[in-house]
Amino acid sequence: MDFDFTWLLWGLPLAFALGWGASRLDLRQWRMESRQAPKAYFRGLNHLLNEQQDQAIDAFIEAVQGDPDTAELHFALGNLFRRRGDYDRAVRVHEHLLSRADLSSKDRDRAQHALAMDFLKAGLLDRAEAALNKLQGSAFEGEALLALLGIYERSRDWPRAKEIAQRLETAEQGSFAPRLAHYLCEQAEIAQRNGDLENALPLLEEAVLRAPQLARGWMGISALKAQAGNTSEAFDALLQLNRHAPQYLPLVAAQLAAVARQCGRQAEAVALLQASHDRAPSVDVTEALAALSTDTTAARTRYLNHLEREPSLVITARWLAGETLSDPLAQVPVQRALDQASGPLKRYRCAACGFEARQHFWQCPGCQAWDSYPARRVEEL
Repeated sequence: MDFDFTWLLWGLPLAFALGWGASRLDLRQWRMESRQAPKAYFRGLNHLLNEQQDQAIDAFIEAVQGDPDTAELHFALGNLFRRRGDYDRAVRVHEHLLSRADLSSKDRDRAQHALAMDFLKAGLLDRAEAALNKLQGSAFEGEALLALLGIYERSRDWPRAKEIAQRLETAEQGSFAPRLAHYLCEQAEIAQRNGDLENALPLLEEAVLRAPQLARGWMGISALKAQAGNTSEAFDALLQLNRHAPQYLPLVAAQLAAVARQCGRQAEAVALLQASHDRAPSVDVTEALAALSTDTTAARTRYLNHLEREPSLVITARWLAGETLSDPLAQVPVQRALDQASGPLKRYRCAACGFEARQHFWQCPGCQAWDSYPARRVEEL
């Protein structure tokens, strides 16, 4: 049977026409999808600028579905999930990015850092630590070390925190001497609680060598010396504190007065405390001066001098304690009411976040900032 070339002549143009039509259809669909993806992206950006995170997330999900190979959209979506507190979905987005074989090394490090931040915000410190350790040698190493430092501080792993701080200081990321001194003081307090005074003192001595302006080290040395019965050396340590950090004298005013009485150096203590009071009146300093006064009249004069410079319900209650009311039966309940009312007024306030506490903290429980609590208590009526 002979082949009819007529069909070939008709078939070739028909096949070409069908192929051309299919390509045009694909091109039109691709153009439509490429238009939709940027529209979804800009719609998400608009929602984000208007602080409408839920709508922005929906728009970015639509954009990612239209163009799944765009890494930037994944980063934007993951960051939005994290900001909203949806950490599981943020982790899935960033883990999906890390699983892609075509991801550049720069974007891979970026995704690894974003994943570590997801774990950190979610409170999964062990997984965050593992993720951050993978960033060594990358462009995010400095940020990773700072995050690791925060993890070790929160878990109170002071030896490892010390190691990271030293690495940051070596990498010229700033001076970490005060933090290193705090870590040494924390270790010294642990040793002291365990009765290991022999190792506590060298740690405190290293702390004041690293950061002599840190009052905490001198306070610890003074307390250890006083505990050992070396009250004169304990007093000398507080003199060093006043020399390097005089603004912290109100914090140790009561300790200074007690040690001064024990070693017979009341006159030196009064001179230091009076100089501090002249600079800025303080409830703690006034109370310490009153405790060092030779008689009740002199102590009450100290209270009046304070009230002349600065109103204080706490000091008023102290002064009234030495007064005799016209009705003797009212003396006890009135004094009890004043003491109860003035007690909550004696607070320390964090300069970084405003967190208030009855006791002084070297690291704020609220914002984790170091040395953010002033030595002087605030009193607001």
